[in-house]
Amino acid sequence: MLKGKKAVITGGSRGIGKAIALKFAENGADIAIIATRESEEASETVKELSELGVRAGLYVCNIRDPEQAESTAREILSDFGSADILVNNAGITRDNLLAGLKNEDIDDVIDVNLKGCMFVTRAFIRSFVKQHGGSIINISSVVGLMGNKGQTVYAASKAGIVGFTKSVAKEYGRKNIRCNAIAPGYITTDMTAALSEAQTEEMKKAIPLSRLGSPGDVAGLALFLGSDMSSYITGEVIKVDGGMYV
Repeated sequence: MLKGKKAVITGGSRGIGKAIALKFAENGADIAIIATRESEEASETVKELSELGVRAGLYVCNIRDPEQAESTAREILSDFGSADILVNNAGITRDNLLAGLKNEDIDDVIDVNLKGCMFVTRAFIRSFVKQHGGSIINISSVVGLMGNKGQTVYAASKAGIVGFTKSVAKEYGRKNIRCNAIAPGYITTDMTAALSEAQTEEMKKAIPLSRLGSPGDVAGLALFLGSDMSSYITGEVIKVDGGMYV
């Protein structure tokens, strides 16, 4: 489905990002992973991708730094020749009630989740324009659509991604560049692993499918949006939440 395509994935060494990277590689795409640092986990992910018979590389970049985003994009484009798919997945959270949020908490979440998404997209958009095509997939959250107590800054950053996605879709649609967002609900990742069994059960009550999602559930949609099967879809925000926000 993606044979011959080249995909760039931020935060692609674990969780949802890793699931997307593996799904893309299984379908023939070469993968460039952007991570904040080198780690055994990231190296192992690149090894797993390479064993699937595709080219894979790890690139260290602080995406909240626009100059690093630009230089990393240039390096990836030089190494891979081009990029066809960009997945802006990297994200952090600093959960607390609004009154308890520190200034640095707000800065960190907005800088990584929203500004990082914008910086990386801007760094690759010229190459997409030049080749007259590309698919950008931004990972938002249902929290950005419905809000959540204790997640004001996280919700704001993810809501910002929604507006950014729709604006990019309008700006670059004539260049055959598509931009869509995925809004996951409660997915079994490191973030949810810290929850107690009682908290998890309480979450399930709010989900019509009565279960948490898996990273693979999100990866399946990302594969569709990155492929030519979705060639007439842009500016959409698609929820993967088990019906939690109907």
